[in-house]
Amino acid sequence: MKEISSVNNPLVKQIIQLQKKSKRRTEENLCIIEGVKEIEMAISGNLKIKTILVCPDIFNNEINIENLQTEIIYVSNQVFEKIAYRNSTGGVLAIGETKNFSLQNLNLKTKKPLILVAEAPEKPGNIGAFLRTCDAAKIDAVIIANPKTDLYNPNIIRSSLGTVFTNEIASGKTEEIIEFLKNKNIDIYAAILQESVSYLEADFTNSSAIVVGTEAVGLSEAWRKAAKQNIIIPMEGKIDSMNVSVSAGILIFEAKRQRKTL
Repeated sequence: MKEISSVNNPLVKQIIQLQKKSKRRTEENLCIIEGVKEIEMAISGNLKIKTILVCPDIFNNEINIENLQTEIIYVSNQVFEKIAYRNSTGGVLAIGETKNFSLQNLNLKTKKPLILVAEAPEKPGNIGAFLRTCDAAKIDAVIIANPKTDLYNPNIIRSSLGTVFTNEIASGKTEEIIEFLKNKNIDIYAAILQESVSYLEADFTNSSAIVVGTEAVGLSEAWRKAAKQNIIIPMEGKIDSMNVSVSAGILIFEAKRQRKTL
């Protein structure tokens, strides 16, 4: 069994770069997956695991790594401290091959898909919350328009609890996503203040894309023009908006309720 005890090992340096730099992840088509739950989700999402690094002093055999048929490397405490992005990882870390998130690779398996589109989300926590909600609701796809970071950012993997690996995901520019949805005859419902109706009046029973923007800027004008209907969640208190991931969850589960799939 291969072992690494030096923090100057080339693989250790590669892992640190993959943790820190989106460019390296993109160039090498690799990502770092930390933690038992996240690795389990990656495996269930059919992500190819290239290497697993285990710190035997911490690892408590929550995953049967011997069955994964991949390279396993044991590392010292000092090395694991160096490569771990966070503390609660269970003493295990994996290197996985990333997937291509182009629209052309999006696999819509149902006749009337339900899709969430998030335009230019900036906060990894919000992106993670989107992905967790979409996994929980088991919707057909998540599309990120004009992404600000790659979806294999360690903070997104962590905040999504690994559901970045289990959702059907694509990304692209707003204009090409609108064209893609129209070509697929998918109705667009834009969460936007102007010329809107209550989300309870919208009909999500046909092929539908629910589109949300950032809390600071909202959606771009292109979505208002492309939408079949602009929708709003009525506010009854003092504020006029909610966290975007919370809003997306409300809209998604209303669509699921209408489809009677809950």
